[in-house]
Amino acid sequence: MTTIPIKGTIVSNDYKEVYDWLGYDNVSPKDVSDILKGVNGQDVTLEINSPGGYISAGSEIYTVLREYREYTGNITAKIVGQACSAASWIALAADKVIMSPTAQMMIHRASTDVSGNIDDLSSAANAVNEMDQAYVDLYSKKTGKTPDEIYQMMAKTTWMNAKTAVENGFADEIMFENEPAVVNADGDLVVKPEMISKIKNLLHEEKNEEKPVKSQEKENLALLLWE
Repeated sequence: MTTIPIKGTIVSNDYKEVYDWLGYDNVSPKDVSDILKGVNGQDVTLEINSPGGYISAGSEIYTVLREYREYTGNITAKIVGQACSAASWIALAADKVIMSPTAQMMIHRASTDVSGNIDDLSSAANAVNEMDQAYVDLYSKKTGKTPDEIYQMMAKTTWMNAKTAVENGFADEIMFENEPAVVNADGDLVVKPEMISKIKNLLHEEKNEEKPVKSQEKENLALLLWE
């Protein structure tokens, strides 16, 4: 049995070095693919505690896991903290989803940042609507709920503790079933996309000059992240 940690923000391969440098937990598609290449057909456990992250990275991770499940070995998703947004459908790539009684799952509609003319806005609206429909189909297939029921849950940004997730069909089992299930959570992207390029430039300067970034500079960047 091999355990793959799905911890922290789900990021693209290109963004990973920024999150690593800042010391934030993260997982990228390459992280997952590299582990799967070395497991030699063993069964896999996903240990999930993630607020979600970038849609394209989450989709890539979901796809590589489904391919492994389809052609190679069994996958169990173990939600030990939270499985929110993109992390929720990564969990559904598994054959079985089990949750700690203190864990939670969250589903919501896709969102994006866009600027431009009315055609740009219309195109972006169409894109996020198409994403929503894909997730509606995925959740509906897992739970047996109708697409409309799932869509309404997503529109309301639905949080589920372990018991509620099992009752709604998103999870299959609760760990330590005699213990109570509780909900207490919050999640968001740690590093905003507009900060990525600034931090990557600083990282590359640090590598080229072979001079470490001072603690004060890191603190200044951390402050910028929360502005």
